[in-house]
Amino acid sequence: MAVPVSQAWTVATYVLKQKLKGRKKYPLVLMLEPLFRCNLACAGCGKIQYPAHILKAELSPEDCFNAVEECGTPMVAIPGGEPLLHPQMPEIVAGLVARKKYVYMCTNALLLKEKLHLFKPSKYLSFSVHVDGQREHHDFSVCREGGYDIAMEGVRAAVAAGFRVTTNTTLFDGADPNSVRAHFDELMTVGVESMMVSPGYTYDKAPDQKHFLGRARSKKLFRSILSNRKKTWRFNASPIFMEFLMGKKDLTCTPWGMPTFSIFGWQKPCYLLQDGYADSFKELVETVQWSNYGTESGNPQCANCMVHSGYEASGVNYTFGSIKGLLQTAKAIFFNKYEDEGAMKLLNEWKPAHSGPLVQIASPTSAAEKTSELQGVSGD
Repeated sequence: MAVPVSQAWTVATYVLKQKLKGRKKYPLVLMLEPLFRCNLACAGCGKIQYPAHILKAELSPEDCFNAVEECGTPMVAIPGGEPLLHPQMPEIVAGLVARKKYVYMCTNALLLKEKLHLFKPSKYLSFSVHVDGQREHHDFSVCREGGYDIAMEGVRAAVAAGFRVTTNTTLFDGADPNSVRAHFDELMTVGVESMMVSPGYTYDKAPDQKHFLGRARSKKLFRSILSNRKKTWRFNASPIFMEFLMGKKDLTCTPWGMPTFSIFGWQKPCYLLQDGYADSFKELVETVQWSNYGTESGNPQCANCMVHSGYEASGVNYTFGSIKGLLQTAKAIFFNKYEDEGAMKLLNEWKPAHSGPLVQIASPTSAAEKTSELQGVSGD
């Protein structure tokens, strides 16, 4: 299976309890952002465009634990920034594991190998490594030559040490589906437990605004990638969400499904948009005008969004919303290879886009110096 049976059971029973309670707006995964600073400056990222005093700020372990208890989700994703830059990250992870929360600690893996000794393998902990494709594509995406090799070295080290390792691949316009499929093969070969893939979101603050996918192009791209899939591939996403990416299923966004807590509080309405903050999770759920968000709302900020944080919870909700949903999900898991001659033709006829040379935004030395300055600490 793509996830341990114990995790699948925990999530299933949690969702069913919410259904039995009649809750229509319930969280599935807490997006816990303990800091925004990062040791990369990716052109498609809108999370690091803050002044230095904000990038120096971070949540305490107690802040993190209180948010998790308040929200009550069985799973916690820890994005950033780069979480491994947080000096108390091992303490935060250990506290969440002790609370039996399934933790996905997101990382670009540049520091993973040297920080591994600070963590203990557990069924509750997975390192979710951000790898955006094969070597050339990943390095172009993160604007750093050699980034792919360092990340994959971290992946191999974590797998060898007995940790659960998953990956997160974000695709932008110009992605070559044949290369992405080869990338899946590479990840499975090194022992990755499962993979997550999603189109990028058009952050207003992102330096590069030219390469975000529209919905039509997203569906075409994901149809070509995810059809005719190999038995060896394992994905860390609901089958219904993946059918949504392929254009086979219509879903409405559930922005409350993955609420975000950061140094500013509870982010309105979701991980991707910043329309203010709430002081509590209860206030978030009760005060946001949810009808103003999602593609059906007409909000231009949501027009092309198909990302995991908005629609994974929608896929899970669809699965447990009816017997039909359960049966369709079971079919997708056990029987459906998504054979598609049209998608195979797309693969055979795909012409790679020429993006030009890699732009090195910061050298490894200067990036490390900036990270040290922002962190204000040295060593582990």
